[in-house]
Amino acid sequence: MVDSTTPIDWLVDEHPQEECGVLGIYAPKEDVARMAFFGLYALQHRGQEAAGIAVADGRGIHMHKDSGLVSQVFSPERIASLKGDFALGHVRYSTTGSSALSNAQPFLIETQYGPIAVAHNGNLVNAAELRAGMLRNGMGFSSSSDSEVITMMLAGAPGANWFERIKNAMQRWQGAYSLVVLTRDQLFAVRDPWGIRPLTVGMLPTGGHAVASESGALRSLGCQAIREVRPGEVIMLTNTALSVAQALPPAAQTALCTFEHIYFSRPDSFWDGRSVHQVRQRLGQQLAEEAPAVADVVVPVPDSSIPAAIGYAARSGIPYNDGFIKNRYIGRTFIEPTDSLRKMGVMLKYNVIFENVLDRRVVLIDDSIVRGNTTGPLVRLLREAGAREVHLRITCPPIRHPCFMGVDMGTYDELMAHRHTLEEIRQISGADSLAYLSLKGMKKAIGREEGYCDACFTGVYPFEVNAHTAKTGFEQPAGEQA
Repeated sequence: MVDSTTPIDWLVDEHPQEECGVLGIYAPKEDVARMAFFGLYALQHRGQEAAGIAVADGRGIHMHKDSGLVSQVFSPERIASLKGDFALGHVRYSTTGSSALSNAQPFLIETQYGPIAVAHNGNLVNAAELRAGMLRNGMGFSSSSDSEVITMMLAGAPGANWFERIKNAMQRWQGAYSLVVLTRDQLFAVRDPWGIRPLTVGMLPTGGHAVASESGALRSLGCQAIREVRPGEVIMLTNTALSVAQALPPAAQTALCTFEHIYFSRPDSFWDGRSVHQVRQRLGQQLAEEAPAVADVVVPVPDSSIPAAIGYAARSGIPYNDGFIKNRYIGRTFIEPTDSLRKMGVMLKYNVIFENVLDRRVVLIDDSIVRGNTTGPLVRLLREAGAREVHLRITCPPIRHPCFMGVDMGTYDELMAHRHTLEEIRQISGADSLAYLSLKGMKKAIGREEGYCDACFTGVYPFEVNAHTAKTGFEQPAGEQA
């Protein structure tokens, strides 16, 4: 039977699963809940399991969150009930902790200093150790999420004000955290010293400021003067100038997530000051140089691979065309398919445009192969549509190692490139040829040799990690809770 809180797993996306999206708004005399709703809409691609908005009015914090998409969680009446000058929002895909509603964000608790709500994107690699110590000291938890660990630590941190408490708590956090922290009369943006996950702040045209995981969400709210929150920085959002402080020094070597460029971010966003769309085009151009093919048409796996396919086609001289039409919502349904529909598998999500591939040699561009769930079926769809040859090209190196910093890429046993050689992957996929972009070529396309985390390709993490950590590592069977 399907868990009512979890999208069905019969058509799991091949790509690494989105982490989360966070949003914060300070806009006096504006309908901040409504603004947060539309800001979260622009971040929906980063998480589809749950959504939540918390609003502060100077006296307290009011919140609503639930499982589902933003449009399912919030009605006009619910939005109208959330009044205040400050808003915090979150869309979730589970990375630590399951998709149960108890893990949905924001987390809201009462403290001796008043209420505090937290929205978190990332993963603390030392969360289990921190949580165990808090449990030994008699503290209880209502979820299996590391984000609750962050919230509880903020509540108990020493300091004369919230900035000092945030700064003191940051001293003990190891890993990825881009946070928005809401009190009854303040809003903070916080980023880890490695800069792993994105966080961007901008000025609203009506006064006030907003912060979000991606610049595209800020532009949808009309923000100007957009800049990234710097590694180790804490920013208090105000109506005039931002109040900015360097809580921790930036790491000697930053570790920005490469996959923001490859897959996660919307193409209209900027990451590390670079246009995501342009970087993806350069990834395709570099791939065409490294792995040319004799073919008739270049076809992307929509949607994130479209810019790369355009770049590959431009550099190779092979015409670009659409080969697949994607149903963008089928993978997010909560309804179980019939047995006959289940057997159709990937055909429910992708339809081939027959006339664009019939009797043609196809270069199929995709941004990654993770577990290998859909690559083979997509190749078969092209062959069944009449493609003479299918040459598979991937715009990043083979993913051989899990991510412990906020991306659900699976375990070592689940990763295709960890278990198989290049030739074995080609045979399994059914492609006539297969090539990945080299690590050097990927960095050339991004435009930086250093400063990015490439651990999923190399196994070299920016800090020590526990390779046996599971995303549901805090969860134990009934009767075995600590």
